[in-house]
Parts: sequence; C-alpha cells; structure tokens
Amino acid sequence: MSFTKRFQPVPLGDTNLFKPIQVGNIQLNHRVVMAPLTRRRCVDDNVLNEEFAPEYYSQRSQEPGTLIITEGAVPSLQSTGFTQSPALFTENHFLIWSKVFKQIHKNESFVFVQLWSAGRNADLEVLAKNELRYDSATDNLYIDHNTEEKAAKLLLAQHGITKQEMNEYIRDWALAARAIIRAGADGVEVHAANGYLLNQFLDPISNHRTDEYGGSIENRSRFPLELIDALIDAIGASNIGIRFSPYGAYGGMSGGDNPLIPAQYAYIIGELEKRARRGSKLAYIHMVEPRVTTPQLPEGQGVYTGGTNDFVYSIWSGVVIRCGDLALNPHLAKKLSNNTRTLLAYGRFFISNPDLARRIREGLPLTEYNRNTFYTSNSIGYTDYPNYEACLGLGY
Repeated sequence: MSFTKRFQPVPLGDTNLFKPIQVGNIQLNHRVVMAPLTRRRCVDDNVLNEEFAPEYYSQRSQEPGTLIITEGAVPSLQSTGFTQSPALFTENHFLIWSKVFKQIHKNESFVFVQLWSAGRNADLEVLAKNELRYDSATDNLYIDHNTEEKAAKLLLAQHGITKQEMNEYIRDWALAARAIIRAGADGVEVHAANGYLLNQFLDPISNHRTDEYGGSIENRSRFPLELIDALIDAIGASNIGIRFSPYGAYGGMSGGDNPLIPAQYAYIIGELEKRARRGSKLAYIHMVEPRVTTPQLPEGQGVYTGGTNDFVYSIWSGVVIRCGDLALNPHLAKKLSNNTRTLLAYGRFFISNPDLARRIREGLPLTEYNRNTFYTSNSIGYTDYPNYEACLGLGY
C-alpha cells in the first residue's frame, strides 16, 4: 500500500462539505457520504460475514455524524443476482445486519441500506442454480448477444415481469424495508441506477413494453413510483433515498446517446417533488455523475461530457447527493459543495481510506486502493487499510 500520486490534495474543511445538514430524520455533522459499494464478502445464503462486516463499517463510520450507504441488499430470493452479496429476507440476514448498525451507531454515525433487484443484469448461473426467473422490464430484450446465447444454453428466457409479479416485488421491498428499520437502520436507499431492475423500466433501451408500464416517459416511471409509494406507506418518506444514473451506460443503458434521457429523469424527479409538496418528502435524491458512466472502468475513462446533473436542483427542493470520481478531483468537489443542499458520496477511495472524511477535511494524501481485492472473500483489501497516522508509521 502507498499514497496515491494521481492528484494533489486540497483541504476542504472550510467549505460547505464540513457544515452540518439535516437529511430526513437525521442530523449529519458533515456532507462526506460513503457510497454504496458491492464487496461480495457474504457467506452461505447471502448472509453478511459476521467476522468482517461489522468491523468494515465501523472503520468507515469513525468520523461522528457520517452517513453510510451500505452495499446493495436484495429484499427477496427472486431479486438475487450474484453470489456472496447480502440479502434481507431471513432472520439470520437481519441478525448480522443489526450488528453492523450497532457499530455504526456506536460511532454516532448513521446508515441507510441500499435495496436492489438485479433484473437482467443478474448472473445467469446464479439464477439457474436457484431456479429463478430471468426478470426484466421486457421479454427477450437482452443486454447483448453473448448474454442471449448464455441464457439460451441455460434455458433462461428473459421475462418481462407481469403486473402480479410487480406487486410481489413491491410487497417484498416493503417487507424488507420495515424489517431493516426494526433491525436498527436509519433508512433505505432505492437503487434505480446502474442498469438494474428499476433502471431497466426507466430506460427506453430496455423497456419496450406496450402496456401502462412502457412507451411513454410517464409509463416507464410507473413501476418505480409505485414501489416508492409503497415504501412511503411502509416506513415513511423521510427514511427513504433513491439513486439515479441518468447518463449511465452500464448494463446496456442508453447513457448520453439518447437526448431524451434527461427528460425521463426530470419527470420522475418532478413526481417525487410533487409527493414532497404533499408532505411525503424523501430524505434525498442520489445522482451518479456523468463522470462515471460505467463503474467498472478506472477513473477518467467513460466520462460523458455532453450533459450534467445540475437540472435536479431546478426540480427537486430537497437534499441531493452527488457521486462520481470526486476524490481525485477536490476542486470539483469544492465547486459542487457550494450548493447548500449538496452532499458528496465517495466510493473506491472510501475502501482504502477508512478515515476519508478527515483526510478530505485536512487535505491529507489518500491511500491508493487495490482493485484486485474489491471482490475477494477475506479481510485483505477490506478491513486492513490503516488510518493516516498508521500509514505514516508504515512508511507510505
């Protein structure tokens, strides 16, 4: 391990980034947020690793008043898309999650659990092994030819979910949200980004439905909004955030190639604002920046320069989280934080810098991460990244 040489640190302690802010029902001491990060450290049956997970989240919530958004967790077996990713539908799932929450709250920090369903982005072998449907918005509309061929070999035709199945998804998400709040979480984040199931309904490239859930911008927004309404009824709007990636291309999404994509997101954000004005205001809207259109690419690659997320402020009156390649660009982070409703989420460098908030505040160098350990199964690259003083002692 060593300090990264890819940028010149700039102290941001005198910016809005280190002013307190109310987010839903919680009061944060600063606006550096831990982004949701898939780590795939679970044991059998998609249970969080009790040995590692509480410590991992404790390390990254060490700055009091930090908002942690957890890795995505599936609310049902049918939502499962990958091995070793956490779930939220058995007592054992919630038992280990509660230990994570206890550690975060011990640090006087806060936690929203991201909920997701993989849809057509699922690992097909995982679906076949568990005898699950290959769900998406539309029948037989595959990400690419290779996926279509693999699905055919596994006898997994892509399935556009029915209205009844949508209701089952909504029921499962609401049940999981209630249960995770009872287990100690401060809220949930709805994952409607990065090419997963809800994004597949929003995007015209993956939604070719001819019923009331497809065709128009309004119809493509219907299922995600029905799910949001059910969650509002289940746990209250102030305990809910939602994540969008308007310019994202991962999973075969339109990205910036479709000039009407901003209109799609302007509409659904406008619908959330209508709910806010009726007394059901979400805790935040989380926007993935066009700087990161495909999360698997290194920073600086796949950047879309033809659009911006700034439009959200003219529609939504609440808190906005912005995320995407900000650690290496402190001057951009400073500029974005000038808006008094903005929080900034950091991902990859929160993995390698458990004391990231302090380093950003003081302009300290950041420890470089090892991408090869992002998705392994042990503590290496997970709980063994040291705080700044320990780095100095190790001769970084």
